[in-house]
Amino acid sequence: MKHISGKFDEFPFTAIVGQEEMKNGLILNVINPSIGGVLVFGEKGTAKSTAVRALAGLLPEIPAVKGCRFRCDPRDERGLCPECAEKKERFGVLETEFVRMKVVDLPVSATEDRVVGSLDIEQAIQTGKKRFEHGVLAEANRGILYVDEINLLDDHVVDLLLDCAAMGVNTVEREGVSFSHPARFILAGTMNPEEGELRPQLLDRFGLCVEIHGIKDPDRRMEIIKRRAAFEQDPREFAEQYASREATLAAAITKAGETVRQVSVSDCLLRKIVSIAITLEADGHRGDLTLLKAAKACAALDGRLAVSGDDVGSVVEMVFLHRMKSLPFEHARTLNMEKVTRILEEEDKEGTDQKC
Repeated sequence: MKHISGKFDEFPFTAIVGQEEMKNGLILNVINPSIGGVLVFGEKGTAKSTAVRALAGLLPEIPAVKGCRFRCDPRDERGLCPECAEKKERFGVLETEFVRMKVVDLPVSATEDRVVGSLDIEQAIQTGKKRFEHGVLAEANRGILYVDEINLLDDHVVDLLLDCAAMGVNTVEREGVSFSHPARFILAGTMNPEEGELRPQLLDRFGLCVEIHGIKDPDRRMEIIKRRAAFEQDPREFAEQYASREATLAAAITKAGETVRQVSVSDCLLRKIVSIAITLEADGHRGDLTLLKAAKACAALDGRLAVSGDDVGSVVEMVFLHRMKSLPFEHARTLNMEKVTRILEEEDKEGTDQKC
């Protein structure tokens, strides 16, 4: 049974109809946050924010240093904020509490100070102590940062978000005074390409990308309406109907997160991953690396410790959709999946003559 803040106030993740790629992209990022987040192309009203909040709601509580404003992980001594590191040095132990994964919204109008935080320079000069007013990145540490219409954000702010998502640390420096704190979060962004594009350099920094549309099938649309109406009428009863499915998925995600580092990939399949990136003419090597990470997370979710060709094929579109070159004024991006399939079905040319 899912219980959040004394209320059944989040729509169950497993009750969302359709949008499987978006849900899968979010799950894979929870299993391995180093994938680099997910960007969702799509129209409004397609369960984007619902899916993000529902996923955070079904996941188990995480250990955090009690009272820490950055929700530091007491098991990760290297990743502690300065305040927790000082407590650890003084007392040798950190008191622990269990907290829910947070979803933090970043408004389009957010300024740099609101995002990264600010330092009180006057107090630092007068007392020698750093006083840091935390921003959105501090709030989102060890949670999900949700940015609706990310393409309308200032490019500089988007750069800051992506840099922190990649490094896991936010550093604020003013007048020679600096403060750093952990900023490890899953970045979930949405955008409507008709309202403006992101620069290709920024697009490439997102690990995964999915394109979603409103469901056209009448029966499935009816099911969406019925489920939403039932939830609004009695959230508790509706949540209880999906409690078993929620618990099963949560357990699978948790186990996958614990085992994903043990998942292996054969050289044969690794060569095919590289061949796919070359065939799709992806710039740089980020796509290859992301494809490998996503395929490993996919295998771990399925309870396996070795990547298969099916794992690669199931995530390749999410990895390369936003990395495809398109002509000016062309918003549609498509992958030649026939070429991808041929590569995955090719026999190993290293002398084994067996499919990997």
